[in-house]
Amino acid sequence: KTITEGRGEIQEMIDIADFSVGLSRQLEGLVLASERPWHRMMEQYVPLGPIGIISSFNFPSSVWSWNAFIAAVCGDTSIWKPSSKTPLAAVAITKVLSTVLEAEGAPLIFSLVTGSGEEIGSRMASDRRIKLVSFTGSVNSGKKVSQLVSERLGKSILELGGNNAAVVSEHTDIDIALKGVAFGALATAGQRCTSTRRVIVSNKIYDEFLRRMVKIYKDVAVGDPRRPGVLVGPLIDESAVAKFESAILEAIKQGGKLLAGGTRAKIEG
Repeated sequence: KTITEGRGEIQEMIDIADFSVGLSRQLEGLVLASERPWHRMMEQYVPLGPIGIISSFNFPSSVWSWNAFIAAVCGDTSIWKPSSKTPLAAVAITKVLSTVLEAEGAPLIFSLVTGSGEEIGSRMASDRRIKLVSFTGSVNSGKKVSQLVSERLGKSILELGGNNAAVVSEHTDIDIALKGVAFGALATAGQRCTSTRRVIVSNKIYDEFLRRMVKIYKDVAVGDPRRPGVLVGPLIDESAVAKFESAILEAIKQGGKLLAGGTRAKIEG
């Protein structure tokens, strides 16, 4: 992830905090008339209690904030289990928030526990005291979480992987389309549930679009994402690289053609 993307994610967390404060004044309920004199029936939201948040590595701060801040204005506390691949971001965020809460004399409603998904995540999903578990990650892991939560008749929110397509018609502004498709596929090194995975292009502009897209891929800066001008950084770990290489081989096996990249980049330093 580039510095710009990282800063944007932190800003998103700040924006979600502001958004949640506004929502805190919108937890309205119906007031219903009754046949009994001087009697009314009123809907009232009741907090669930502690909720569990299991977040992914690719957005180590914003995904948590979407859940925790909105839960907070509903009167719920939260227990955060970040991805074991990016625990330090979660530790830093929790320390910042704890400092603010303590300074304001507010209770420490945001808790953190780190560890593997198999150990900590499974225990959270199975714990009856955690009324709702929000999970962000792969489809396979999401199925396991859903099964564990549903076995105890708990509530779950699942944000899983996507298979996203971009549709480019002959009426498009091809310059804008190229930028959108390329950034959608290359940002965060393609490690997003919203990353562009397929492009459906009109036959009338297919050849030009393909030629220019191949050039973008061949020219894109790959390296340390902290450096200016670099768009594509490394994959998160060796297992992600292995999956990427396997997917390339499978695509070729099924008749696909490799037009650019597809191999490990050799970066000095």
